Amino acid sequence: MTTAETRKLAAIMFTDIVGFSRQMGADEARMLRGLAVHNQIIEQAVTESHGHVIKTIGDAFLVDFPSVVNAVQCAQHIQAQFRAHNAEKETNKQIHVRIGIHLGDIVQRDGDVFGDGVNVASRLQVLTEADTICISQKVYEEVAKKLPLGMVISLGRPKLKNIAQRFPVYALLSEKPKGLCQSLRVQRLKLKQWERTLQRAVLLLMLLGAGALGRYLYFPSPARLPLPDKPSIAVLPFTNMSGDPEQEYFSDGMTETLITDLSKISNLFVISRNSVFTYKGQPAKPERVSRELGVQYVLEGSVQKAQDRVRINAQLIDATTGGHLWAERYDRALADIFTLQDEVIHKIVTALSVKLTAGEEVGLTRFPTDNLEAYDHFLRGVEYYYRFRKEANIQARQMFTRALELDPQYAAAYALLGWTHWTDWYSQWAPGSQSLERAFEAAQRAVTLDDSLAEAHIILGIVYLWQKQHEQAITEAERAIAVNPNEADAYWALGFILNYVQRYQDALGGVEKAMRLNPHYPPYYLLELGKAYRFLGQPEKALAALKGALARNPNFLPARLQLASIYSDIGQGEEARAEVTEILRLSPNFSLEVHRQSVPSKDPAVLERYIDSLRKAGLK
Repeated sequence: MTTAETRKLAAIMFTDIVGFSRQMGADEARMLRGLAVHNQIIEQAVTESHGHVIKTIGDAFLVDFPSVVNAVQCAQHIQAQFRAHNAEKETNKQIHVRIGIHLGDIVQRDGDVFGDGVNVASRLQVLTEADTICISQKVYEEVAKKLPLGMVISLGRPKLKNIAQRFPVYALLSEKPKGLCQSLRVQRLKLKQWERTLQRAVLLLMLLGAGALGRYLYFPSPARLPLPDKPSIAVLPFTNMSGDPEQEYFSDGMTETLITDLSKISNLFVISRNSVFTYKGQPAKPERVSRELGVQYVLEGSVQKAQDRVRINAQLIDATTGGHLWAERYDRALADIFTLQDEVIHKIVTALSVKLTAGEEVGLTRFPTDNLEAYDHFLRGVEYYYRFRKEANIQARQMFTRALELDPQYAAAYALLGWTHWTDWYSQWAPGSQSLERAFEAAQRAVTLDDSLAEAHIILGIVYLWQKQHEQAITEAERAIAVNPNEADAYWALGFILNYVQRYQDALGGVEKAMRLNPHYPPYYLLELGKAYRFLGQPEKALAALKGALARNPNFLPARLQLASIYSDIGQGEEARAEVTEILRLSPNFSLEVHRQSVPSKDPAVLERYIDSLRKAGLK
């Protein structure tokens, strides 16, 4: 049966919250409350402007309107509502939105929309600054003489990612800038890309001069990272070109599969998934990626999945010269997806003149499953898992379980199933030790089916640590590194474990390797760095690392505990008590005895000194 399609010209609006993922990581409960307010404001404005919400994805809204006048009026009303909301809120409770609007041809099918009109609107949304509206030339021509647009700023003819045509783009501000900050924002909008980079450097120097050096040092340096002594590559998130935002999981899955396969090659240096996905949804020039991640080569591409076909465009760029080493377009049956991925990997290996070992050659031709439906559920599960929320974790587990029902030999699904159980236990979303036991069982099953899965060895090592089987824990972490020498979390896990067996110098080395492979590292990397420095007798470096972890997530309880302990040890009682106040705010029922039982230290004397320092700081 053929699905009915309707084509029409429509005004499309995309909205999203600036910094939503970062704010969710910092304070999930607060951000969820803010999201409810955000949704209410947008839904009411859309209804009043005769729009139709096609779908929402997290914090993003996709809306169509019968006219561009309705669309721009709605966007102006939304920004006005958020300005009023923010005026009454503290900075960390404010909501800042950016909006993109385009008039273009769209296809309606099964209650959804596709086409260039949708794609362009989504690209415009990420192009502008917070609290502004970005419109295309077509929209501007329609509304310029019909609506008061406030301050209009030309953004020139920017290159929109994966959009061939260039056209004038404009940013709308509700009023003329007031004060230095707003004036600088306007200048940022006007500047070309190279000028923006220069201005950020100038602003950074101003901030440093104003005393922000300490905070700046906690984040990855914007200076160029040195290139490794082997071919180095970053695989940027492949763009979803299907016109359906719900297909993001598939394009993300393609990216992750390529990263995982390349990471297993010992003669390559491959940047981790966490770092490359910080560039998702934003224009990222290869030279910028090279500078920030310290790699020579960048792979970028797009994926279009439709029914039983998949189209992939990929190109390999030498980011230090801007030269293209290889580019290819594939149009295949979806059933050939694994063969296609294997071809892309071998094209990259050939282009970079990388020699594979016999084991690597065999490993790259081994497909994870022969069941496409199981693979689809697995990719959906990965997308849910990386949201790191309780409800999403449950949905991820359901997807992995379904994948295993379809293919009981799917080792990777067992490994990720284990991670969902571990996350339940560690986040205290599920009481008791049952989740930890289930994580162990799933990881063991994964390793039995496929010993080359680093993810399974990592979780096995962590569970062994909490079972206080320290040598087995080290063995599993080292095995994870052996099968995937570019897996950043494997080096972190080894450092994490070694900190608990008092091998602090080795732990430091492991964490530093993890940070190089994952330059946009998470706060828990800095936690282990701080612990290693602390026990190596370098408290100032330990404090700097732990404060860096809190700069990323102020509610990161383990970092607060370490700070309280260190401050207590070095005689800074006031600072230690301040950390205790924060600990009790985050965990009102905190118990030293319960905490003692949860610390898997190999040396009881080290554990007792740590507990005594927390008691001295004021915890009970």
